Amino acid sequence: MKILVCISHVPDTTSKINFTDNDTKFDTNGVQFVINPYDEFSLTRAMWFKEKQGASVTVVNVGGAETEPTLRKALAIGADDAIRVNAEPTDGFLVAKELAEVVKSGGYDLVLAGKESADYNGQMVPGMLASLLDFNFVNGCVGLEVEGTNATLEREIDGGEEKVSSTLPLVVAGQKGIVEEKDLRIPNMRGIMMARKKPLSVVEPTGAAAASSTQTFEKPAPKGAVKLVDNVDELINLLHNEAKAI
Repeated sequence: MKILVCISHVPDTTSKINFTDNDTKFDTNGVQFVINPYDEFSLTRAMWFKEKQGASVTVVNVGGAETEPTLRKALAIGADDAIRVNAEPTDGFLVAKELAEVVKSGGYDLVLAGKESADYNGQMVPGMLASLLDFNFVNGCVGLEVEGTNATLEREIDGGEEKVSSTLPLVVAGQKGIVEEKDLRIPNMRGIMMARKKPLSVVEPTGAAAASSTQTFEKPAPKGAVKLVDNVDELINLLHNEAKAI
């Protein structure tokens, strides 16, 4: 089984976010980038298939040279090789189009990704990718088993979980539950050294056009000052007349 894991290069969630050029561009100065957490859950599941079933695991990212350390971390975790599509990921449709070409040329059976990226939270690339490839698609996946060309999956739905079955080829958008947080892997020194020798291929983009563009960014409004009250009656009065919460 050939597995392709889509990796997003995202800011660490503890990073302080700022914008430049009249709030039209994200300021990367001083920001630490990591593997998208949802993608990391899917990568860890791919590693299970590699170790238990002999699957091959390739990781892919659409981005510039600055994303290569993130791909190297994925290689250190245990992926066999990496591909970087040399394009700026300006919107979800462009990313999905470029990833679709990688899948077609590589003949992958199973494509794993996170359900969304932790920066833009678009939740669109895996579904678009499946549509472009005409692959089956399961979103919000919290359980995945594959036997031959048959897959059994669990996904989150409102109020519970749903069990579904599918055949390969398949696109799966995973989240916490496809593996547990305790099962995520921290690269050890041996993995880091081996990652330096693993192939990282750079492919030129197909020239797919973005379907949308960012106009401006805006930070959430700052929190208001805290009011301290001495008694319940005053609290109820403030909640009722000022906050309009009751």
